[in-house]
Amino acid sequence: MTDFILDPRLEADTTQIGRLALSRVLLNKDARFPWIILVPERPDMVEIFDLSQDDRAMLLAEACAMGTKLKDGLGATKINIANLGNAVAQLHVHVVARFDGDAAWPGPIWNSGKPEPRTPDAQKAEAEAMRKLLGLN
Repeated sequence: MTDFILDPRLEADTTQIGRLALSRVLLNKDARFPWIILVPERPDMVEIFDLSQDDRAMLLAEACAMGTKLKDGLGATKINIANLGNAVAQLHVHVVARFDGDAAWPGPIWNSGKPEPRTPDAQKAEAEAMRKLLGLN
């Protein structure tokens, strides 16, 4: 069994903000949306069904817990939870807070305008705020 390695594209587009029992929690650098990504720290996972039944249940519980904290903490209109993986095969789950009138509303965030990356200082500040909001260490 190989060790878990984060896909370089996920690493480049995010900042790690914490860990849960199963997943690494990442903050996307696109300032248009409060957007976290959960990556189960299991090597060679591509599909949700590649996980054990217990890990699948844990991943769903983690996504729901993070979604609830985003919705309650930010007053989001809707939380989008998605597992796509077309561009990055490594198993990961997007948890995105959506607001009526946001940059992509009411459509999906993918292929909607150009990403607006935060400056390094803004990303650091947002990462700290998200850690606090989500109760991560």
